[in-house]
Amino acid sequence: MRWLIAGTAAAAAKDAEDRGRRCRNAGLKAVKAVHTFAWFTIEGAMVYVLYAGFRGRSDRKAALAAAVVGTETAIFAANGFHCPLTAVARNLGETDGSVTDIYLPKWFAHNLPAIHVPLIVLAVALHGRNLRRQAGPTRR
Repeated sequence: MRWLIAGTAAAAAKDAEDRGRRCRNAGLKAVKAVHTFAWFTIEGAMVYVLYAGFRGRSDRKAALAAAVVGTETAIFAANGFHCPLTAVARNLGETDGSVTDIYLPKWFAHNLPAIHVPLIVLAVALHGRNLRRQAGPTRR
């Protein structure tokens, strides 16, 4: 009778472990999907900010897109230049803690900050130029 109880307890523990693993895997996939959606949204905003800057359109839509990019940059910087979802992924069992490895090439994900800084500087310069043009000549 003892072996039956011990076998049942072991089976129940294994079932609980399997359920926990499945839940963590589902949670990790959800975090990565949310991260991918956010990444595409932010990248779309960045492309629009650059497009509008080159076209001379420093308007409300460009300001809204810049606010999206600026907010993401501030969150990234405030989190020690790491994506805040990295800790969530790590807690769900991702061995390297990455949220980008499934959907982005590793070299690209690793170099995103180095790619974005020059683009942000370029966007600021373009919109600064556009705003100076819109203001017209300054009086002294």
